[in-house]
Amino acid sequence: MKKICILFSLFVSFHFAGIAQNEKYIKAMEDKVSQIEQARTVEKWQELSNSFERIGEAEKEQWLPFYYAALSRVMMGTMMANGQQGGFADKTDPEADKAEQLLAKASALTTENSEIWCIKKMIATLRMMADPMTRYQTYGMAASEALQKAKQLDPQNPRTYLLEGQDKFYTPEQFGGSKTEAKILFEESIKKQESFKPVSSIHPSWGMGQAKYFYSLCK
Repeated sequence: MKKICILFSLFVSFHFAGIAQNEKYIKAMEDKVSQIEQARTVEKWQELSNSFERIGEAEKEQWLPFYYAALSRVMMGTMMANGQQGGFADKTDPEADKAEQLLAKASALTTENSEIWCIKKMIATLRMMADPMTRYQTYGMAASEALQKAKQLDPQNPRTYLLEGQDKFYTPEQFGGSKTEAKILFEESIKKQESFKPVSSIHPSWGMGQAKYFYSLCK
């Protein structure tokens, strides 16, 4: 009986320790996730990426920290590009490399995930924009395939429509771009975001601010 009581006490201790650890993880993630829509500078995105990576290294069985760390790196690289069309591969390729490394860690912990493919699409786009003339055939195709995979896995994912809209917005009309089509896609992203229910408080729900911003530019 004494042994049973000891084992039960150990079980209860480990159980509540696990709950406390989980709550600590959730709280740390919520704090950082809440900052994503407000990030506006390279420095802020780098800070977020580093923070998410540290959380990931402490919570090695969780895919979300590495996912957000990769997202932050892509956004960091995108801000470095600052609307330019080519000529900045030396700045953005290292960020794309780092994003791929982080995303690989997230991918190893989740399967058939639309959100993962959205980041793959963003990484490919970042690489392509660094040198469009020579990289379009490789990374333009990779970006398109990743986006289609993301939509296939979750047709209701608002971020897929945001990313597709951005492609239409930035692509010249002679190459298939269209502000009119982009506006429709941004509007669809907004609608889906309004009805979208993330799995938890720390699962991906970003994109509403971007969709509304680009939609306003298409008016």
